[in-house]
Amino acid sequence: MIRVIDEDRSVNFYRNAFGLEVADRFDFDDFTLIYLRNGEADFEVELTVNKGRTEPYVPGDGYGHMAFCVDDLDAEHARFDAAGYSPRKIVEFKRDGVLMARFFFVQDPDGYQIELLQRHGRYR
Repeated sequence: MIRVIDEDRSVNFYRNAFGLEVADRFDFDDFTLIYLRNGEADFEVELTVNKGRTEPYVPGDGYGHMAFCVDDLDAEHARFDAAGYSPRKIVEFKRDGVLMARFFFVQDPDGYQIELLQRHGRYR
């Protein structure tokens, strides 16, 4: 679960960037829960909007990042760049001289870091 300020902005980001759609939305007096998912993986991202909150959240030091695996990292990097999401450069991470991972990071509208990994080895 991550806390966000602007529901529409965050839902649009996760829809456009990762193909996640609203699976459920529950509105309460003080907050709203939005569950996002897609058909490719059995997981959900939960967005929480605390009503009346106007100050941005500071991602805590316990949060690192979430990650998505993609088939074509270069194409996704270009797509994110064209969408104005300002992806960081693609990095190749090697272990003992062998490619372990290719990835880049992007930041969501609330400052959360998200890693995109090329499907390879253990990253499926």
